[in-house]
Amino acid sequence: MKYHSTRNQIANSALSPAAALIQGLAPDGGLYVPVTFPKPNWELADLLTLSYQAIAEKILNLFFPDFTPAQIKQVVADAYADQWDKDEIVPLVKHAGNYYMELYHGPTLAFKDVALQVLPRLMTRSVTLERLDKDIVILTATSGDTGTASMRGFSDQAGTQVLVFYPYGGVSPVQLKQMLSQKGRNLQAFAIKGNFDDAQSEVKRIFNDEQFKDKLAAGGYQFSSANSMNIGRLMPQIVYYFYSYAQLVNRGEIKLGQAVNFAVPTGNFGDILAGYYAKKLGLPIHKLICASDRNNVLTDFFHTGTYNRLRPFYLTNSPAMDILVSSNLERLLFDVDGENDEEIKAWMKELDQAGRYQVSPEVFAKLQEIFASGYAEEDEVEQEIHRLYDLDGYVIDPHTAVGSFVTKQYQAVTGDTTPTIINSTASPYKFPETVFHAITGQAVAEKGLPAIKQLHTLLGGELPQAAAALFADQPRTEKIIAKEDMETIIRQKLNLK
Repeated sequence: MKYHSTRNQIANSALSPAAALIQGLAPDGGLYVPVTFPKPNWELADLLTLSYQAIAEKILNLFFPDFTPAQIKQVVADAYADQWDKDEIVPLVKHAGNYYMELYHGPTLAFKDVALQVLPRLMTRSVTLERLDKDIVILTATSGDTGTASMRGFSDQAGTQVLVFYPYGGVSPVQLKQMLSQKGRNLQAFAIKGNFDDAQSEVKRIFNDEQFKDKLAAGGYQFSSANSMNIGRLMPQIVYYFYSYAQLVNRGEIKLGQAVNFAVPTGNFGDILAGYYAKKLGLPIHKLICASDRNNVLTDFFHTGTYNRLRPFYLTNSPAMDILVSSNLERLLFDVDGENDEEIKAWMKELDQAGRYQVSPEVFAKLQEIFASGYAEEDEVEQEIHRLYDLDGYVIDPHTAVGSFVTKQYQAVTGDTTPTIINSTASPYKFPETVFHAITGQAVAEKGLPAIKQLHTLLGGELPQAAAALFADQPRTEKIIAKEDMETIIRQKLNLK
């Protein structure tokens, strides 16, 4: 198993899984993908009796064979232990005719935990495998959840430093409290005056700055990433697609081999790409439904074949999806376009320089076979939260509501009755202001932790342990910088000359 860049297929540029995981982003700006996509040495039926952890071992062994099965087993055991408040890790529940895959029962209340409890453990073992004599600098842009989950996952991990950049005013009060409260001597978080795309673009630029890499190396450091650009973040997400499918078969809701749909609230495209990779591994998926918020660049792309980031940017009530440049789409296009790295480079250059690109009719036709898409406005997000609560008392967060609303819309328009699983990506307690208003029609008395209390009073039951822990943590002062100062901050924090 080797990994190469979406922008370079030269044989001697391919890396081992451990080396690709450490590097995170390819030097040419591309993303690492398998040179040859793995084929399972097991059948779908073999997964039906397995725990989440056991399925995770099977998937991770496919993509990271330079680790021993015993090492993968230990990574999985440590990643999915008592930091989760559900033994099954990812519960699957049915409401209003659809299934909701609850991905938020980890330590930061969001789906990013599923992979970011795995990545740090793979990273530390990769450093040993590659005999690296440098500390790893995790450089990450976040729209909210990745920053929190990265800081939690890498907290006080030996040989690592974590630098997180997020849009000032562009994350929820709870996301902000989590980032500023996370303990760890190796953690730093900064708000930039700009949006997520500004932060992500600057992170990519710094990653690929050869002079800066030389300074890092001289200081005893090497960059890596915790974004879904990193294969160590992306591949663990494949697991929950297989696990949720197995649960439906076990319950008698579907027959083995029957196709299902997955609806995925989508910003940077990593989560839904993991679903596409699950399909390539043999999971029977009819449609992957790409659900966007008002920043509906992906919806327009799947309807027209033109990706155009030149549009207004909106701060919405689903902030983790407020993104106009979806990095992982490049991996999908590389695969669908027959691994034509020259065409991928041309499209990405157009996106960078002109703000848009148009895929070929052949690629567009292939995308139409697999993907459906839609988007939800902010009032529709609240309506969907209210609908499910009013129907049977089920509470969802705004991002899940985007997926749920788009699913309902898609089913009404197409008449598709395929069983559908909606990726529920965050706890309602992560966005209590929006959820409370959607359910009651009233604003919370105060944002942040008081809003969690007010929502909990309304809903009753047990407060998730990760939400309860926020009341004991003391946040650091928020540090706000200009986006142009990101490189300077990195130099200062790492004491680079």
